[in-house]
Amino acid sequence: MSDPVKVLVCDDQALIRTGFATIIDAQPDLEVVGECGDGRAGVELARELKPDIVVMDVRMPVLDGIEATRQLAGAGVADPIKVLVVTTFNLDEYVYEALRAGASGFLLKDAPPSQLLHGIRTVAMGAALLAPEVTRQLVGRYAARIRPTDDDTPADHALTPRELEVLRLIADGLSNSEIAATLVISQETVKTYVSRILTKLDLRDRVQAVVYAYRNGLVT
Repeated sequence: MSDPVKVLVCDDQALIRTGFATIIDAQPDLEVVGECGDGRAGVELARELKPDIVVMDVRMPVLDGIEATRQLAGAGVADPIKVLVVTTFNLDEYVYEALRAGASGFLLKDAPPSQLLHGIRTVAMGAALLAPEVTRQLVGRYAARIRPTDDDTPADHALTPRELEVLRLIADGLSNSEIAATLVISQETVKTYVSRILTKLDLRDRVQAVVYAYRNGLVT
């Protein structure tokens, strides 16, 4: 049996923090290794305990969840830790900022426990939690902020024509099965292409791939 996924819970409301921890610890494949009530403590504990994933609130004292996420999973972090942002606030701005900071997923606190557990497992496996079409709508809404300016130098993405094609389809919001149908290839082949793209571009998940595609002018 493989080792359980190690989870750090970071939320300033003790009742919610305890509730999350109880739900998570009840699963045989998940283990809560720590809890904390503010972003700074979350960053420090995460660096000390090396969890597989941090469940992170947005609005917290000392350091908010967005900045804490940026310090743990943002661009340039040497040893990034996966972050699942969970909040009461269903604001596009929060979702956008959380994903830009490096979060791999986003959930609302009123989601049922099954969704929280699914989110943790999904992010732990290296996948983005947002459905492709949600990713498309979200990033598309803020695309003007991340599209290249005239001063930007085109990125040397080193992708093959086929990989570029797959990346564009990811950014268009297509799932693996839809990409497979569009290109008339197997889903396993699509998974291989997606893995190569993420590795070549040093991206963590599909959300980052979508942002990359917009930022480098690969999607119009």
